[in-house]
Amino acid sequence: MTEIGRLPAEIPSPEPGSVALVTGGNSGIGLETARQLLAMGVDLWIGARDLDKGHRAAAELGSVARVVQLDVTDPSSVAAAVQQVGQLDILVNNAGVNPGTDGVVGTTLEQLRIAYETNVFGLISVTQGFLPALHRSPHPRIVNVSSGTGSLTWNSSPNPQFDWERVKGGGLAYRSSKTAVNAVTLMTAQALGEKVKVNALAPGLRRTNLIAGMSTGGNPAEAATGVVRLALLADDGPTGALWSWDGTRVPW
Repeated sequence: MTEIGRLPAEIPSPEPGSVALVTGGNSGIGLETARQLLAMGVDLWIGARDLDKGHRAAAELGSVARVVQLDVTDPSSVAAAVQQVGQLDILVNNAGVNPGTDGVVGTTLEQLRIAYETNVFGLISVTQGFLPALHRSPHPRIVNVSSGTGSLTWNSSPNPQFDWERVKGGGLAYRSSKTAVNAVTLMTAQALGEKVKVNALAPGLRRTNLIAGMSTGGNPAEAATGVVRLALLADDGPTGALWSWDGTRVPW
């Protein structure tokens, strides 16, 4: 697998007729990713658990974006979305939850189940469902929106995104689920080979609804640009890696 330390700053133009699906595309980083892909001429599907929210997001974009009901934790919803979407070139696994900020003391098994059902099992379910369509694509791309908090190296040493010493092991459910996402990304890339580019993104702290009432953090659009960069990688681009929103490599 090709490995480099920094992705090219210039984002290639998409192939004409390219189709993308963004799960959790009705808010936050997912919505901004949808906005940018549409602006570049990609045919877009917004995957939304709540159809009304998905249609409101499409209306906000003022575009021809299509909306598909998609609850990544519901196999029947995933199967129906696969049938409705049909052709697919780019899959952005963005849907995610953060059920609590406690550490090993305080985190419940139910919180862990919620985090893993959406962030890990849901991601795998959607990826498996759309693999046949992606295999038919001439330039298939999978982008898993992960987190720098899932990097074990960054959880034990200085890093530009996450003050792990301050939280003292907090966020067990979310952070460990994103470590699992990173592992799934690597293993998926190894299983699918060089044609299907599979990468994960560490978006940095962003103003999203991931944590109720969170008002700090950077602009989600900045992180979305990192997603788009991976979604439109050239055929000789890297696969099986974790990248920061700014295009630099993040250690596992």
